[in-house]
Amino acid sequence: MRAASSPCSEARTPECAGGARGLESSSCRPARPRRIFAKAPAGAVSRKRPLPRQTPICRTNFPPKIAEKKFARPPDLWEYRPEMDCFLIDGFNLGFRCFYAMPDLSRSDGFPTGALHAFFQSLLRLSAMDAPHAGAVFFDKGGSARHREIFPEYKANREETPESFKRQLPAIRDLCGLFGYETVSQEGVEADDLLASTVEKLKPLGGTITVVSADKDFAQLVCPRVRQLLPPNSRDKNWTPLDPIGVKSKFGVPPAQIPAFLAIVGDSADNIPGIPGAGPKTAAKWLKDYGDIDAIIRRHDWLKPEKFRAVIRESEALLRRNLELVTLKTDFEVELPSQKAPDFPELVKFLEEMEMKKSLVNLRKFAKDFYKIDL
Repeated sequence: MRAASSPCSEARTPECAGGARGLESSSCRPARPRRIFAKAPAGAVSRKRPLPRQTPICRTNFPPKIAEKKFARPPDLWEYRPEMDCFLIDGFNLGFRCFYAMPDLSRSDGFPTGALHAFFQSLLRLSAMDAPHAGAVFFDKGGSARHREIFPEYKANREETPESFKRQLPAIRDLCGLFGYETVSQEGVEADDLLASTVEKLKPLGGTITVVSADKDFAQLVCPRVRQLLPPNSRDKNWTPLDPIGVKSKFGVPPAQIPAFLAIVGDSADNIPGIPGAGPKTAAKWLKDYGDIDAIIRRHDWLKPEKFRAVIRESEALLRRNLELVTLKTDFEVELPSQKAPDFPELVKFLEEMEMKKSLVNLRKFAKDFYKIDL
């Protein structure tokens, strides 16, 4: 008896016979369709390739001897761009910390160099931290007329600047210039206000702005593109960056409420008295509940603990004065810092003159690692 034939046994197509694969199959399966890819139009840009640079750039004014050298990174990374990152340094804040970190070092002729040693190491660390970047160092000049007019006792509790530190200040300014950092000061204007005005002018241009200082006032400037960098102290040798989350974690309030926070708790470093008995936790709770100084004054009868209700009512003038003292002004006329490469030949001469042998070794290593220059 003849077995019935399958539908494909009589008229067998190439596809049923296995097609291009040459595979025999007991069942008739349709052939796998070919994938057809459309051709990319002429001039199309591949997604895997980066788009060409759109931002115009201009050459940096490198010293002649350095411009001929080969860099460790592609040359376009060492060109100034409008969105260039910028470091703004509180000169006296960092300088005093450097002075007290190494107070006893001196040159063979007795000239003090302790602050210079530590300041050099700080600039070297900052230059290697986020290169390339523009930078400026801000110094006080004659004190703040604005603050003295509001509160004559402003910073009156500070001791006289040590003579040893005064002698090193001109050399510190020279060192900043040799590193490519501009020095900024203005008679009768506090360095904090000049720095804050520079931040305000830089923000629309793009890039990240880093404020180098341990001063609490600068926390009010912090935002997604502005960070504060705290110099290391005796217990912690690391530089600590503060972004908006870091400010909230450290003080208990966001950056926008830092002036109100300092107006309540005061600032002993600047001789600004706060509300008696009101500490950081109390100030943070009030600002969380009421938002600002005006609301706290208006609703003083609702404050807790109740003992502060009469205190706030009697301290309205103090709170408003403190708020004006700790709020940084951002409307001073300032020039934008430019990005410059370190003047290595002059830095070598400077360090040799100051007999800073260890710093000279560190400079040679820095030049080799970041600029591929042998000094």
